[in-house]
Order: sequence, then C-alpha cells, then structure tokens
Amino acid sequence: MIIPTKHTNFSESLLGFGGYILTLLEIPNSIDELWNKYKNDYANKVLYAKHSFDNLILTIVFLHAIGAVDERDGMIVKCN
Repeated sequence: MIIPTKHTNFSESLLGFGGYILTLLEIPNSIDELWNKYKNDYANKVLYAKHSFDNLILTIVFLHAIGAVDERDGMIVKCN
C-alpha cells in the first residue's frame, strides 16, 4: 500500500519506504545498489519493515511520478 492506514505502520508503506530510499540517494545509486543497501540495513535492524524487490520498484516508480527522483545513465538520482 502506498500510504499507511491505522493497521499499517508508516515504515511498511511505500511512502515510508520512499522516505528511506530518498536518504540513500544523496549520491546516485543503481537499483541493485539500493536493494543491497536496504537488505544490509534490514539485516542490521536499521529498518524493521520487510519489503520485497517489487516494493522497491514500485517505490521508485512512485517517487518518479511525484518528481522526487529521475534516472540518468542507469542511475537513480534525487531531484532538487
């Protein structure tokens, strides 16, 4: 789900996951790099919400739709 509900934590929503992804985009990253960073942070309990690779793709699409990220030369970059 894109936005949290009363039964879903913010971190489990795509909106919450998008906020986390934006913190990783201080420098451009590929999809694979973003996925590996997420898996590492989840394993180290930096994040408590488990997301699938599909959720990562949906989150990138959502962030692109609202103009928060763009793709340049195969890298995901944060828009200003």
